[in-house]
Amino acid sequence: MAHKLQFLVIHCTATPEGMEVSSAKIREWHLLPPPKGRGWKQVGYSEMIHLNGFIETLVPYNHDDIVDPWEITNGVAGLNSRSRHIVYVGGTDYRGVPKDTRNQLQKLTMAGFIRKVISLHPDIKVAGHNQFAAKACPSFDVPRWLTELGIPQKNIYRP
Repeated sequence: MAHKLQFLVIHCTATPEGMEVSSAKIREWHLLPPPKGRGWKQVGYSEMIHLNGFIETLVPYNHDDIVDPWEITNGVAGLNSRSRHIVYVGGTDYRGVPKDTRNQLQKLTMAGFIRKVISLHPDIKVAGHNQFAAKACPSFDVPRWLTELGIPQKNIYRP
């Protein structure tokens, strides 16, 4: 059953600052059976922002306001049929402690992507994974950053 798109959720790969991660590795982490992976049928993110600012589509979508079954990714339990999920590479220091490791290229790409999604879906709410789950991900305060960017308040999720 398809649902109206309501959320764009921001995630991090929870990997050390400066360490690149491939989409193939993300697929392994999410799709392989335990203990090597999570055993999911689909990855957790629709797009991935690499260290060089390149944005890679992991799960294609048709840009309309409906989340079709083939567009669903596993980012936040209970919200996936109403959400898109974007991940940036990074999110921890070298010890694995949560840290906002986004570099300038990643921030610029993320800001542009969010603005584009809002232009296509004017009622969408943008949130961090940590606003829906007891996790540090994406390792930064999404509502504060969005406010600093000048994103309209109506598009910033605040529970």
